Amino acid sequence: MPATATPTSTTTAHPPGGRVSTILAGCAAAAHPVVLFVSVQVGPFRSTELRLFLSAVGVGLLLPILRRRPEAALGLLLVGLLAASTTRPSAELTYLPVLASDACVGWLTAHRPLRTALPAAAATLTAQIGSALYTTSGQNVFVTTVVALALALLTAGLLGHSSRERRAHAAELRARTAAEAVTAERLRIARELHDVIAHSIGVIAIQAGVGRRVIETQPAEARNALATIETTSRETLAGLRRTLGALRASAKDAPGHVPAPRGPAPGLADLERLAASTADAGVRVDVRRLGDPERSLPPEVDLAAYRIVQESLTNVVRHAGTRTCRVTVERGEEALLVEITDDGPPTPAAPTAPGDGYGYGYGIVGMRERAALLGGRFSAGPRAGGGFHVTAELPLPHSPRKGTPAP
Repeated sequence: MPATATPTSTTTAHPPGGRVSTILAGCAAAAHPVVLFVSVQVGPFRSTELRLFLSAVGVGLLLPILRRRPEAALGLLLVGLLAASTTRPSAELTYLPVLASDACVGWLTAHRPLRTALPAAAATLTAQIGSALYTTSGQNVFVTTVVALALALLTAGLLGHSSRERRAHAAELRARTAAEAVTAERLRIARELHDVIAHSIGVIAIQAGVGRRVIETQPAEARNALATIETTSRETLAGLRRTLGALRASAKDAPGHVPAPRGPAPGLADLERLAASTADAGVRVDVRRLGDPERSLPPEVDLAAYRIVQESLTNVVRHAGTRTCRVTVERGEEALLVEITDDGPPTPAAPTAPGDGYGYGYGIVGMRERAALLGGRFSAGPRAGGGFHVTAELPLPHSPRKGTPAP
């Protein structure tokens, strides 16, 4: 029988180096009361400077354990303060331990719940008052010292509470920003998928109905309808691949990732092709271009204008009840103006929310969002004499003519 090796774990909860450092930090902290007690009595001719230096060394012994065990560090500080005070040293020798204990209370207030911070503050004030009994003389001095100790401790607590509030507010802002970014991304995906699919599905549905009705009597017309359905379906699939490829662009560096081929994003240069597909759906589109055709457009403006025209034509095909419509694109110096007008029968006011039964909703909301994201203006509504009118004005940055090098 072959021997089976038993796997052994080489990881431990605490690495040896970390365990040694923890033990050393604990020993140094435990030595603090002794060092502080001795420091207030030693030195040639009881030198105040030397004793202050040794007191600072004693307080410094607590630094390695302060972040890991702040409650233990505070307890050792208070024990050292009381032990040193029993020798009745000069009051200035207790200043540093008192300030260090106040700092511990402030840290606890900032990082621990109030059920921990409040008892720690009460114990600290009690120990400091007990120390003042040994280091002050006279009732007036004692009362003044107690008031000063209470105010200093209160200040440390307030600073710690302020730090806690700032961190909580910063965390809330980060969470809100992340939620807003997720919502914005979801809306962008919804707009792209809606604009890519809605127009094509409308054309396919109409052509499928035509083919079904004439397949027995007009086979040639049915074949034309099927050809239009095939072409539109392929274009829709290409648009979906392009959209999904853009959404997955962030994963292009992942191991084993094979980027999908993507064509260029559609723009106003594709209006004639869009008009042809709309004509296949039974609506003839008259495209008029005004202004300076040589002035280049930013890609985001070009795509937004195309999507607005595409969605408007989809609504004309599905809801207008007319055979013709007009698309006007005017390139000005400051803005790009896009207008889509049809001569359908009079309609009620366009709804402002999706799902109200009239057919307009998500499309109009998406068009308005596209214009707003670019700082433009958008309006859509029925015309007085019948039909529907969509207008979008998209601001343009100053850009050179096509083929002209930028200065």
